[in-house]
Amino acid sequence: MTDRPAPDDRPAPDDRPAPATGHPAPADNPPTPTTDRPATGRTTPEPDHPHDLVGIGIGPFNLSLAALAHNIPATPDDPRPLAATFYEQRPAFHWHPGLLLDGASLQVPFLADLVTLADPTSPWSFLNYLRTRHRLFPFYFAERFHIQRAEYDAYCRWVSEQLPGLHFGHQVDAVRWNAERALFEVDFTQLDPDGEAEALGRAHTRHIALGIGTEPFVPEPLRPLAAAESVPVLHSADYLRHREQLLAADHITVIGSGQSGAEIFLDLLRARPEGAENIHWLARTQAFAPMEYSKLGLEHFTPDYSRYFHALPETARDELVPRQWQLHKGIDADTIAAIHDELYRRTLHGGWPHATLTPGVHVRTAGRLANTRVELHLEHTQQGTRTRLTTDAVILATGYRERPLDAILGGLDPYLSRDASHRPRIDDQYRLVLDRAVTGHVYVQNAERHTHGVGAPDLGLAAWRSATILNNLTGTTPYPLPERTAFTTFGLTPQPPKIPAQAPELIPLSQSV
Repeated sequence: MTDRPAPDDRPAPDDRPAPATGHPAPADNPPTPTTDRPATGRTTPEPDHPHDLVGIGIGPFNLSLAALAHNIPATPDDPRPLAATFYEQRPAFHWHPGLLLDGASLQVPFLADLVTLADPTSPWSFLNYLRTRHRLFPFYFAERFHIQRAEYDAYCRWVSEQLPGLHFGHQVDAVRWNAERALFEVDFTQLDPDGEAEALGRAHTRHIALGIGTEPFVPEPLRPLAAAESVPVLHSADYLRHREQLLAADHITVIGSGQSGAEIFLDLLRARPEGAENIHWLARTQAFAPMEYSKLGLEHFTPDYSRYFHALPETARDELVPRQWQLHKGIDADTIAAIHDELYRRTLHGGWPHATLTPGVHVRTAGRLANTRVELHLEHTQQGTRTRLTTDAVILATGYRERPLDAILGGLDPYLSRDASHRPRIDDQYRLVLDRAVTGHVYVQNAERHTHGVGAPDLGLAAWRSATILNNLTGTTPYPLPERTAFTTFGLTPQPPKIPAQAPELIPLSQSV
């Protein structure tokens, strides 16, 4: 999982963030949606007062955008606050609930919250969250630069429960461009607490922000087993929900060499009795390698590098991304040390733990034995050898993939410009490149790794990207951004920052980006 990707923690009614200069406090009664939602049929109200921005999906990135959009002017000539609303299918905000293991920390500092790296004075900062909870002094004495994942989740939920304009339980069904009105139409379904359709609605907006996030990736050989209810083959996203069942299994196999795989392996190892661990940890990579965490290495997660990467030819970008896996798919050095310490501790009285760690292996095929057991057919890449492994449970720490945009953007397909691999082109202001007939913008969040590099899913760039989007959308600079963010000069001809006051003319489909 890339940070760089719980118990109820609802604040009391008076636990609202205090206003900071230029940021009025949130209203006690968040506004209700402006679109009527009758019990049957889909209404199409006249778009006399369209939204300035509709966000689709409320994960950390669109939540960052919503927080920074709160109470900024719509345009230089219009002092009213930006009319922004956000829709999310889930009933409430939760961030990777299956991986909120006790003690698991973010891989980015707490400054990579929703707003601080663009606006440290925002009432939606992590430090202000601590202040409202009367926890600033405990945090100060804890001296923790990296907070626990569960605390980050609680912080985001605190923001999501108070920030106006967020509508959970709303599934966006379609997006279209209405050329006659020069507005986007967003059709949605309001869901009841059981996830069933309750009402239909339509919103009109000048611009859209897509933040639909990622989805668990299951390797092809294991998909039939992962879909079968009787076989315990599951993605790490569901680990905590099934942890007790997994611990009861005689033999467990963890597949995946990233941070999630390492944390799950460590959690299982600590919970299993000495001498009866019965755990295999397999990985395709040639080693259980540490994440690149040197200070200059981290400059790959700066706006400077994103600009450099965006300016590279498409073929160079595609060749570069797979080679940079250790920047975001490696294991935290402290986690590696903790695993080794636990394995070593189990040798103190003689013998070795029944735990097998094997890198350089991939699953060729997989099948079911006796209805509940799993047989994995493995191949070692370097040796060229093959073997079979029988196990009682498989945990797939195989990461996440960007959700396809085609389903939700089907109505915009005629206007989309695509690259040689049929992926949407995305410009340096995080906008889909659309035909010039479309005067509105569709901004994307965490769907642009192919155009902006490894920083796309990184929490540390969330506030920067949100500020860039809002500066472009409003045609002004409510969030002044620094021109330089890295000591490294990427390339012999550095790309100057492009943060225009006004959006440039859209590029026609016939021209390349």
